Amino acid sequence: MGVTPELSADRSRGRSAATAAASHEIAFGVDIGGSGIKGAMVDLRSGDFVDARIKIPTPSPATPDAVADTVRTIVDQAQWAGPVGITLPSVVRAGVVRTAANIDPSWIGVPATAHFRDALGLDCAVLNDADAAGIAEDRYGAASDIDGAVMLLTFGTGIGSALLNHGVLVPNTEFGHLEVDGKEAEHRAASSVRTRKNLSWKHWSAEVSRVLLAIERLVYPDVFIVGGGISQDSDKWVPRLTNETPVRVATLHNRAGIVGAALMAAAPHAVLRP
Repeated sequence: MGVTPELSADRSRGRSAATAAASHEIAFGVDIGGSGIKGAMVDLRSGDFVDARIKIPTPSPATPDAVADTVRTIVDQAQWAGPVGITLPSVVRAGVVRTAANIDPSWIGVPATAHFRDALGLDCAVLNDADAAGIAEDRYGAASDIDGAVMLLTFGTGIGSALLNHGVLVPNTEFGHLEVDGKEAEHRAASSVRTRKNLSWKHWSAEVSRVLLAIERLVYPDVFIVGGGISQDSDKWVPRLTNETPVRVATLHNRAGIVGAALMAAAPHAVLRP
């Protein structure tokens, strides 16, 4: 298994980070994606990585045991011995996986929190990947100055969503599957739809506006945060949106999942709805 630190590793720094973790200043997050599994120590005061982000290709097939083995390799490489937060591209309810996107279908029904805890020998918290990104953007990113309701939407193969109110997460919202004028939101406005249909920015942004307007009728957030790879071209479509709620572009990019997972590991009761 190839382990690729994306920055030069500093073992002494890792040991000092483990010591700091005992004072609740540092936590560890792991983001499980379709192509790569990434982990890092996060400074909870700033949301910055403390040391090298470690990335290993997602195993194929991405079964529960294979993924847990990869996560254990990352945690061992980082010399981490505290709680671990882990994202999955799945609905995770009461620690149990209910859906499987970009991972093996054998995950459905797996008690993921217990599964990772047994594999790592550490306390673990598991949550949906979009929820993790929303937590991170709310705490450190584009919504850090908003004291109210925040809706993050990630535009990629589908549309992921996260809803927070005053920093508290309402998990597993799945607004990408909301029916909008007879069609699922992500079948209208995912980034993949624009690519597949070769839509212009004007045409695609009109579809995004329809989705945002439909969500506004249901929850009226104080701000939308838009993320995903297509947010790098935000100047081409965000100014064209016609919905009422202000729209901001996510700022943490590919750090968001790890950072949100670390926050969940450090204080799960603080970020989850009571």
